[in-house]
Amino acid sequence: MSDGAGGTGGAAGGTAGGGGAVQAWTPLRLLAWTQGYFARGGVDAPRLTAEILLAHVLVCDRVRLYLDFDKPLAEDELAAFRELVRRRAAGEPTAHLTGKKEFLGRSFRIDARALVPRPETELVAEAALEALPEGGAALDLGTGSGCIAVSLALGRPGARVTAVELSPEALEVARSNAAALGAALELVAGDLYRPLPAERRFEVVVSNPPYVPSGDLPGLSREVRREPRLALDGGPEGLDVLRRVVAGAPAHLVPGGTLVVEIHEGHGDAAVQLCLGAGFASAELRRDFAGLPRYVVARLPAAP
Repeated sequence: MSDGAGGTGGAAGGTAGGGGAVQAWTPLRLLAWTQGYFARGGVDAPRLTAEILLAHVLVCDRVRLYLDFDKPLAEDELAAFRELVRRRAAGEPTAHLTGKKEFLGRSFRIDARALVPRPETELVAEAALEALPEGGAALDLGTGSGCIAVSLALGRPGARVTAVELSPEALEVARSNAAALGAALELVAGDLYRPLPAERRFEVVVSNPPYVPSGDLPGLSREVRREPRLALDGGPEGLDVLRRVVAGAPAHLVPGGTLVVEIHEGHGDAAVQLCLGAGFASAELRRDFAGLPRYVVARLPAAP
């Protein structure tokens, strides 16, 4: 393989080593080359990304790459891998190339119609799951790929889960994931609370709303800029949708109900104050794996 990731005769069929011997492209050699190429190109997690793409081409798990470390790739396998490496180096997200992303131990179908689930959002889903009682009702606002809603439905099989999404394209992704993973949930098209009957109440409302300030969008990574703007743009301050999620939650929660909402790392204090101002009895700011403020868990006062 060449530094342009376009491939050479050596990439397809081996390269000449010392004494004229042909050195085949084995998984171990490909991973080493691709890791270096990705690192030079600024691709995040270069080794892991190379492993994911090669495992996808070979239709195996990443462990198998090392069990078969010296098994040469076939011509068609090498060509397919070379093309994925080229596209990833050009900025396409890994999940768009493989068509899947793991979230809380489950594989979700992912493409350019919905936001790629982040590891930090797993913490949000876990907090919502912890707050959702058996047989309770949960509302996921802006469900995107459906990763939170599906995780709630599968994690609490007796719960009633409703997922709302404004984008028709993203809603189709969520519907596909719910069907593929066998999750029973209600999928609703619309803008946050608007499509819901006024009398509907939930034990938990959860959301990962768009929270990037509009002016910050051009500075996002190439990968993130390829994702739907609707799922990213939170308005001038990044708080437009968060304000609406928080303001509408008390009217759709039971007494003592819980709101779990993901936030921008710079919005911690503002999010807490929004929750307290909306009538929540408490609002706890929690941190992600990097120690950054990432989500708020707010609870309404219990019934008298």
